Amino acid sequence: MADVSAVEIITTATVHLMSAAAVKIGLAEDEQTGHYQDLAEARKLIIALAGLVTAASPEIGGDHARSLRDGLRTLQLAFAEALPFPDPPGQAPGEKWTGRVS
Repeated sequence: MADVSAVEIITTATVHLMSAAAVKIGLAEDEQTGHYQDLAEARKLIIALAGLVTAASPEIGGDHARSLRDGLRTLQLAFAEALPFPDPPGQAPGEKWTGRVS
């Protein structure tokens, strides 16, 4: 770990959160049922991801931060599409940190 840069560690952590959120949103298929979705769990992961991306962005540089923000926004939009009823404005996961996503 001593030789790994902070940017690599932050990026790896965000990729794990993004992957887990994508699965929980239902963007990946379950081997047995063909579908998997847990929006309550996805909401928690997206909130954590938004906090990390927002806090880390000024520290990791423009290109890295832009990619992470794009991935986060994509997940937020996919989450909104998966909901049977939309969240009130400003109440969607991560919007506390990112502002309104549309």
